[in-house]
Amino acid sequence: MPDIQKLLSAAKQAMQQAYAPYSKFKVGAALSDNAGLIHSGCNVENSAYPIGCCAEQAAVAAMILAQGQSIQDIVIVSAQKNPCPPCGACRQIIAEHSQYNTGIYLLNEDNSLIRYSVEDLLPQAFSPRHLDGG
Repeated sequence: MPDIQKLLSAAKQAMQQAYAPYSKFKVGAALSDNAGLIHSGCNVENSAYPIGCCAEQAAVAAMILAQGQSIQDIVIVSAQKNPCPPCGACRQIIAEHSQYNTGIYLLNEDNSLIRYSVEDLLPQAFSPRHLDGG
């Protein structure tokens, strides 16, 4: 399984490729899947703001495309100095494709990583188990 520093490096590289001409808010994400492969993504804005794509969504889509099954760890970085937590939609997507021990890492102002769990960021998450009554 990739170490967190490799994920951090991949997330920073992805952030450099972000398409954010309107907000200038570049975000990169990199995750490791159940097979230990790294998948990354960047945010892609659109002049019609609501139809942009978040970096976390792009990374999860890359994982699914490569037949990955679940997120082991994910690192999220932005060009801003403050940590960049995932938006509500991304929290739900991460929760659906994670396990109980998945680590969500945000880059802090001092370049350290802060670890969160899915439960920390999305307590009482809606999941497929709610769809089948179980």
